[in-house]
Amino acid sequence: MYRFTRTENELARHFFGVALKLDPTFARAYAGLSFTHWQNAFQRWGDRDQESALAFETAGQSLLVDDHNPAAHWAMGRALWLRGEQDGSLTELERAVDLSPNFALGHYALSFVHSQSGDPKAAIGCSDHSRHLSPFDPLLFGMLGARAMAHVRLGQFDEAAEWALKAAARPNAHAIILAIAAHCLALAGRVDEARTFAATIRKALPNYCADDFIGTFRFEPDAATLFRQGAKRIGLG
Repeated sequence: MYRFTRTENELARHFFGVALKLDPTFARAYAGLSFTHWQNAFQRWGDRDQESALAFETAGQSLLVDDHNPAAHWAMGRALWLRGEQDGSLTELERAVDLSPNFALGHYALSFVHSQSGDPKAAIGCSDHSRHLSPFDPLLFGMLGARAMAHVRLGQFDEAAEWALKAAARPNAHAIILAIAAHCLALAGRVDEARTFAATIRKALPNYCADDFIGTFRFEPDAATLFRQGAKRIGLG
């Protein structure tokens, strides 16, 4: 699941399905299954609407099995974000960390949502806390990337670039993380470095552009405008 390739994600989905056949009351397996559908939607490895619906459905099954499991609320919070229901998403993610204050992925997910259209300062705090709890987390690139996007919304482009570079340096960082780096570097005026990332992305995704990047997230209009400005500087406009 944490290798973040389409093939490995499908294999993870298969094994979560096997786990649930063996134990239909395994809440975290439902949450994991939801995660794989979430990735299919987020990475556009499948039909986004269909995979979003499956992420929501399996998160709901996780909650039905164990409403006190933080991973169940985490899965539901992420699924609601996919559906554009930010308030509900934040409520579920807050519930996850209330149930388990040491649940690093819950704090990271709060950072992720806040970094785009919530409170950017809260996003930075949640990112730092998630990394404090789990400094070697497989999703470390996301924790760093969310902090970078929050800095963009605060107009702190130099800081955004530095955090985005740290995210992109993680060994399992996928194309969306590289795109965060490209846009943040462009906004910081580090155009040559940004173009290097853009070229890497285009090798894998030849038609990748700002619309793809903006469409992946749920930015406030001002943030979307900033990222489009960065994209234009490096040929991704």
